[in-house]
Amino acid sequence: MRFPTYRPRRLRQTPQLRALIRETELSVKNLIAPLFVREGTKIRKPISSMPGQFQLSIDELVKECAAIAKLGVPGVILFGIPDKKDDKASGAYAANGIIPKAVRALKKEFPNLLVITDVCLCEYMSHGHCGVVRKLPRSSGTPKNFGAGDRRYIIDNDASLGLLAKSSVAYAAAGADIIAPSDMMDGRVAAIRAALDETGFTDTPIMSYAAKFASANYGPFREAAESPPQFGDRRTYQMDYANADEALREVALDIQEGADIVMVKPALGYQDLIWRVKEKFRYPVACYNVSGEYAMLKAAAQNSWLDEKSAVLEMLTGFRRSGADIILTYWAQQAAKWLKE
Repeated sequence: MRFPTYRPRRLRQTPQLRALIRETELSVKNLIAPLFVREGTKIRKPISSMPGQFQLSIDELVKECAAIAKLGVPGVILFGIPDKKDDKASGAYAANGIIPKAVRALKKEFPNLLVITDVCLCEYMSHGHCGVVRKLPRSSGTPKNFGAGDRRYIIDNDASLGLLAKSSVAYAAAGADIIAPSDMMDGRVAAIRAALDETGFTDTPIMSYAAKFASANYGPFREAAESPPQFGDRRTYQMDYANADEALREVALDIQEGADIVMVKPALGYQDLIWRVKEKFRYPVACYNVSGEYAMLKAAAQNSWLDEKSAVLEMLTGFRRSGADIILTYWAQQAAKWLKE
């Protein structure tokens, strides 16, 4: 009988052997925790579609970040929920808005914790879109993107850039370590980079949501951030999920405009793009393990259809294997605990 010369199973016999030849390592240092912060005190409001996640007042945010820092998670990304919204997103760039206040509180208590601020207008706009909305005359020939009846709307890309830049400067002035624009307006990285440089924040890096797709997996986030669009959808500015080459062009544009880190969002169904972005550009690459991905796996675990720990660590390791250096995930704290076991 002829036996195989090479038996791959030889190196799979024990945990020690498997660890010895493991090609991809998942570490707590790769994780960033998304957090939702709102006005008020002693608020820890559960998010029904995201078990284990909460809207937090600043005092509760500080407590949450104390636990996060103790676990060794290097940073958090903040999403603000203002008390009032308007059609100018004024809460997004107010010097005493929810995000600047939260940043100042966190940097005072945890100077070594990376505080990343998401930059978008949707949470602050009364209509829930990520940019300035313009209503067009009934006679306009522009395609009807939003609304009902004979109303016609567009997202005014260029008018939105100034507001995004103002928001970024407000967050940098409060002490944010990284600015992370997620709006998908054309040219926003260049506008933000110029505004930061002109106001003395030349050393503040930009982590751009460079390839952000219009996805069905954002639903729970919109509950958490109280930011669903009041009409239409976001497909005129977020990417078509069928397009990969276009995603590479988007990433290239953001790098040309000054992005220091580029992101692919969502993560689970887009690992091919994480890989392609890393291979092509060799830039630091982030991915966002989004709310719908979290909700699906949580629901399966709660129904005992799979083991949550095993499934989460496998998924996060898959993102690393695909080329992600940074993983934004709602499992950051829990994964950090599992990785220490």
